[in-house]
Amino acid sequence: MFFQSRPKTWRWSEEIMAKKEEYVRKPDWLKIKLNTNETYTGLKKMMREKNLHTVCEEAKCPNIHECWAVRKTATFMILGDVCTRACRFCAVKTGLPNELDLQEPERVAESVEIMGLKHAVITAVARDDLKDGGAGVFAETVRAVRRRNPFCTIEVLPSDMMGNDDNLKTLMDARPNILNHNIETVRRLTPRVRARATYERSLEFLRRAKEMQPDIPTKSSLMIGLGETKDEIIETMDDLRANNVDIMTIGQYLQPTKKHLKVQKYYHPDEFAELKEIALSKGFSHCEAGPLVRSSYHADEQVNEAQVREEARKAAAKS
Repeated sequence: MFFQSRPKTWRWSEEIMAKKEEYVRKPDWLKIKLNTNETYTGLKKMMREKNLHTVCEEAKCPNIHECWAVRKTATFMILGDVCTRACRFCAVKTGLPNELDLQEPERVAESVEIMGLKHAVITAVARDDLKDGGAGVFAETVRAVRRRNPFCTIEVLPSDMMGNDDNLKTLMDARPNILNHNIETVRRLTPRVRARATYERSLEFLRRAKEMQPDIPTKSSLMIGLGETKDEIIETMDDLRANNVDIMTIGQYLQPTKKHLKVQKYYHPDEFAELKEIALSKGFSHCEAGPLVRSSYHADEQVNEAQVREEARKAAAKS
């Protein structure tokens, strides 16, 4: 009789506890100040008029109000708004993408000019349906932005393009100022978190980019809070440095919808500060780490700091 089924009241209590565990309250340091001033609404209107997409909106970035309303910056997302992959952390729509819009590069370039950007970040949905993975449009967007905005630095954030060297070469030949490709998570969690992408392919992609254009800085981002250990985070840092990655960003994973992976841990700002110091000690020229940090968050500042640190390091090596 000891192994009889539990009373209904017990099962009901367990269900309540499970729901409480599912909806863990976010800590105070993740509270976001909303700002919908004229700059914010103006940028939103311009994006719609130009028929452009931003990862700020599509990925539900927590910094959209700061970036749009205060800093007047945005990360453009080209090649449409439908991704061919369905990563379990990402809020971007997935499915069968539309045909390519060959006028998109010029519209992005015009928008960068109107906004008066000094640093533009261009990302894209994964287009595994295309032979070149969208590299041609990516490269043309870089060239178009540079033609109309010669003093604007350009950062690109592509998918791994299925590891195709020719596609990567097409993009690198356009000579963006920074090549950014996100490792996203630690090796052990990659199969559960990312769709189609692999940990090793991302490292290879970053390494090959540096080999093709040694003077172009490479960058990668890691989101934490998915169940990784501190040792695994440090291992990821070592793997990125072993493949000559220059800049690293570390941010808190936030569950975009109930259908996505749950947050396993909210890291305290002090823990992010420690991780930043560890990353810099590993040799990264710059590391941005914090609860609300995203790959393109304060990207212009990351570029400037990385250049200052690199110049200081070279000067120290000569003396």
